[in-house]
Amino acid sequence: MAGNGGNRVDATALGGVSATMMWTLRNRAVEASHPDGMLEDPLSVQLYEAIDYPYENFGLADQSHALRARAFDIEVRLFLAAHPGATVVALGEGLQTSYWRIGDDEVRWLSVDLPEVVDLRERLLPSEPNVTTLAISALDRTWMDYVNPDRGVFITAEGLLMYLPTEESLGLITDCARRFPGGRMMFDSIPKWLSNRTIKGLRVSRNYTAPQMPFHLSTTEAMALPKRIPEIAFAREVSLPLGRGLWGSRILRTLFDMRPLRNARPTLTLCGFAG
Repeated sequence: MAGNGGNRVDATALGGVSATMMWTLRNRAVEASHPDGMLEDPLSVQLYEAIDYPYENFGLADQSHALRARAFDIEVRLFLAAHPGATVVALGEGLQTSYWRIGDDEVRWLSVDLPEVVDLRERLLPSEPNVTTLAISALDRTWMDYVNPDRGVFITAEGLLMYLPTEESLGLITDCARRFPGGRMMFDSIPKWLSNRTIKGLRVSRNYTAPQMPFHLSTTEAMALPKRIPEIAFAREVSLPLGRGLWGSRILRTLFDMRPLRNARPTLTLCGFAG
């Protein structure tokens, strides 16, 4: 890590959507530290221990964010295997450590996030010649000018789109599809009932209320995106890897893949852009 003089970095001033990156970091780090952990992510553990933040506000840790990270890693690796030297664009990357987990020496990586987030990344994460970091909103389309699409483009929006208004999320997906033909985009979305809960105020713990998540997209709606956005050639659901305990239950997985529960749970979507 970039040296911090052995002192913990104070991130207690973070608020709103930016603070959610501490939630996902805590969950990944706790899982990576577990003896039977489902995610190999030692850098997340280092970050977790180096940052001063009231992680207890997020309640008990669970495997959800670690399994989500693994699902993204799997799809990115598959794409890079087929497109050596491709560019990965990580929108709203937060304190994700995907670049180091994937470990591809040929990849060109573009990390996009808000200035206060980029400041933390640059203070805590190693400097890498293959990584370019932009301190701008993912909605600022100027990041697209930094992408060389010659060897392929894979765009990730992990834990991002649900926090945006619907028209902005769909507009971003549409603009990515138009700008990068033949590319891929992967994102996660939540169901309508959960979105409504956050609008009313979803208390995660006594001291923490989750930010509003206005954008919702069910599995069925996500699979119908090619009809809604002509520049999308296909959309398919990406399943979470099986975890430990109930997270590893094949019976529960089958149950939640059946209607109506299929459209009442979060979903991961991989879109392929027409080329």
